[in-house]
Amino acid sequence: MTLKGKIALITGGSRGIGQAITLKLASEGVDVIINCLRKRKAAEEVAEKVREMGVKAHPIRANLAEPEKIEEMFVEIREKFGRLDILVNNAASGIARTAMELEYDAWDWTMNVNARAALLCSQQAAMLMTNGGVIINISSLGSKLVTPVYTAVGVSKAALEALTRYLAVELAEKKIRVNAVSAAAVETETVKLYTSDPNLPRSIVSTTLAGRMVQPEDIANTVTFLCSDQAEMIRGQVIVVDGGVSLTLMSGMQSADGGGTSG
Repeated sequence: MTLKGKIALITGGSRGIGQAITLKLASEGVDVIINCLRKRKAAEEVAEKVREMGVKAHPIRANLAEPEKIEEMFVEIREKFGRLDILVNNAASGIARTAMELEYDAWDWTMNVNARAALLCSQQAAMLMTNGGVIINISSLGSKLVTPVYTAVGVSKAALEALTRYLAVELAEKKIRVNAVSAAAVETETVKLYTSDPNLPRSIVSTTLAGRMVQPEDIANTVTFLCSDQAEMIRGQVIVVDGGVSLTLMSGMQSADGGGTSG
């Protein structure tokens, strides 16, 4: 791949999927800016691992739910690096509630972090991508498949996928490619909040057609490919990385409906 010397911002880049993306891009020679919300120490630890690879790492603490903090983050990026080549909108949050249990502040928080922040970061990043660039949004199967207590996050991810398509068209003239990666339940600490329901199909929390759960590194590998010139003709797409679990879930739904159609 031809990523050496690129500069990337990974939001929520200090743990889980974000950490895996940060380390994978760094291994390809990318200088990384690691956004975090609260755990600055974790971001510093990841940054140290990155520096050991011989590339630059710069942690930035910013609450992406606050537009002014996003602006401040990009001012710092502009002053320190002068440009940006890759933006990975990975940071996500949400409240585990059903639709009927959701309160408006939980809804607003989730939409602001998962969808609005991606828009604001993309607007700012596009101004720093003076020689083209790549924007990758991290989504999830919950944007299409209904999972208990995932209402707010699922809707925010659906919005994120729609935003991906709009940005892909609008930013094409600036030579900026925009895509999304949609993950199944990835084996991280966060996923436990949404998969503890005993009524969930076991396939989504235990195994896939691949015989294992999706790992953060699986998502990182796909993101890295999409950042490369090899993905030049992939535009405005949502790449699903789920080990085939969505196929088995859909099959189960069809069986529950009686299977097929009558004519």
